[in-house]
Amino acid sequence: MARDIYAYRQVAVQSVARSGKVEIHPVPGQAFSPELAVQCSRQLSDTSLYPLGSRFLLDAKLTDRLGGTPYLYAYHGDPVQALSEIECRAFLAEFKRGRI
Repeated sequence: MARDIYAYRQVAVQSVARSGKVEIHPVPGQAFSPELAVQCSRQLSDTSLYPLGSRFLLDAKLTDRLGGTPYLYAYHGDPVQALSEIECRAFLAEFKRGRI
């Protein structure tokens, strides 16, 4: 089954420390809550590769597994696109302009 490209949207995410481990969550200022979990490549939460607080641009879709808690899903095989703080702010500003 092919991936439905229309279900995926670009989302800026960042690594944060929660409950003693590194998790990936959306950056504040988007349509998704910063509390929403993101399921993606484990490489993004590896602090030996990316320091805590690193930001990334992912193609993700909102899903809930069998009616459970909603979360964002990003395919683990997609290339990693790291964002600087300036690039992240520019992405969020462009997103706000494009809102309906």
